[in-house]
Amino acid sequence: MTKKLKRPRDVTGGAVFDMMRLTGEIEDEKPAESDKDPAAVAMGRKGGKARASKLTAKERSEIAKRAAKKRWSKKE
Repeated sequence: MTKKLKRPRDVTGGAVFDMMRLTGEIEDEKPAESDKDPAAVAMGRKGGKARASKLTAKERSEIAKRAAKKRWSKKE
């Protein structure tokens, strides 16, 4: 079992880490396989554009106004 190396926070350590990775001293991490349905992912990428094309200018304006009101009313 190989131990996953964390990327160093300082600049020098990061440079050394990158050189070790590029020269093959340590293995590149492979991206995790997604368990999502590829068809659903593809449809999700189209979602916002498809929805926007079906809305009228007035509907888009109302949605934007509600979003802005909600965004600026947050109490920190």
